[in-house]
Amino acid sequence: MPEKSERKVKPLQSVRGMNDILPREAEFWEGLEQMIFAVFKGYGYRPIRLPIVESTPLFHRAIGEVTDIVEKEMFSFEDRLSGDPLTLRPEGTAGCARAVIEHGLAHQAAHRLYYAGPMFRHERPQKDRYRQFHQIGVETFGLSGPDIDAEHLMMLASLWEDMGLNESLDLQLNSLGEPEERRRHRADLIAYLEKHIDKLDADARRRLHANPLRILDSKHPDVREICADAPRLMDYLGAESLAHFEGLRNILEVARIRYEVNPRLVRGLDYYNRTVFEWVTGRLGAQGTVCAGGRYDGLVTQLGGKPTPACGFALGVERLMSLVRLDGLIVQELPLDVYVAHQGEAAFSWALQVAGNLRKEGMSTVLHCGGGGFRAQMKKADASGAQFSIIIGDDEAATRTMQVKALRDANFGQRQLALPEAVKCLYAHIFETDGKEL
Repeated sequence: MPEKSERKVKPLQSVRGMNDILPREAEFWEGLEQMIFAVFKGYGYRPIRLPIVESTPLFHRAIGEVTDIVEKEMFSFEDRLSGDPLTLRPEGTAGCARAVIEHGLAHQAAHRLYYAGPMFRHERPQKDRYRQFHQIGVETFGLSGPDIDAEHLMMLASLWEDMGLNESLDLQLNSLGEPEERRRHRADLIAYLEKHIDKLDADARRRLHANPLRILDSKHPDVREICADAPRLMDYLGAESLAHFEGLRNILEVARIRYEVNPRLVRGLDYYNRTVFEWVTGRLGAQGTVCAGGRYDGLVTQLGGKPTPACGFALGVERLMSLVRLDGLIVQELPLDVYVAHQGEAAFSWALQVAGNLRKEGMSTVLHCGGGGFRAQMKKADASGAQFSIIIGDDEAATRTMQVKALRDANFGQRQLALPEAVKCLYAHIFETDGKEL
């Protein structure tokens, strides 16, 4: 029998539904995120960074007790020291609204904010639907008109165009009206659904009196058939809600943004009112919603703040990445610019200075580590994908020069250059400037 110390140790793996993003994939993500943030900044939005862990009551109060997220999907636990209930954030809007209240931002001018990061939901992992997933969100506080709703949609339409996705995504639009309008609709909806209760599935029956609006979003075929003839919330909207919705539609038509009014569109979170929307695609199977959002004018008050109009949206990074790969912009990998090979103590000291100067000029540069001869180092330089290698031995260190070799351009050859000339030459080739080629 093997000794205890000799027993095979089981390899550790990531938690199911929580995935590693390896360097090549992470570079792709980073390029996509930078493109998205550039569009947001172009509209005057500013970044905010929010905690991953929040107080559990925040989500109960914001999202609603009778929702899939609160009932089944939150990762919640007790603080070991205080015993306070804590939750890994399942979405970003509640935390952003909490931050706005806590730091007094709601009492100041309007705020246009964006954030990015992981969210967590305890559900069965499937393609583009994971326990740890990533969202990029936008939230605006202090603006009540349909113009800001339209700005969000125009900003997204601009982003889709930049990514080559404008033909792959369709905008669906609806209005949920105000609480009193929803209450009147709710009573009639419950009365209608009770007549068909024998055809409702277990989830629909559970929600019938607690959150009947969510039944309209059911994926069950029988329930969807029943809901086709259910009372439409749009028919219960008052003059102000209708004017807001028509104002939004008018702006979208002036901006030539295609959309479809979907009277059955609801959101899975209780805090929404008036405008709700989804950008959907038929290219990702069941997970067709890439971006969704709307207004939530009552949320800040609901969480203890002063009345503050607000709206926002979140896009799912994993789903967007899948769609980009299918039918959109391919974010180009940024190649390594220079790999510096060296051999000898004096050569290493000079190579350190050379690499530092190249980085200051904006060139990505790897300084070889780990020793070895020039042949082995040059194999690593080629495998790194670098456009150029710099070779420094004792002779180059003594003359304060270097051998500059192109790894992807046979016409360049190999040249012995001093540092100023090498910087100018590399800069001209890497960045395709009009500088004099030496």
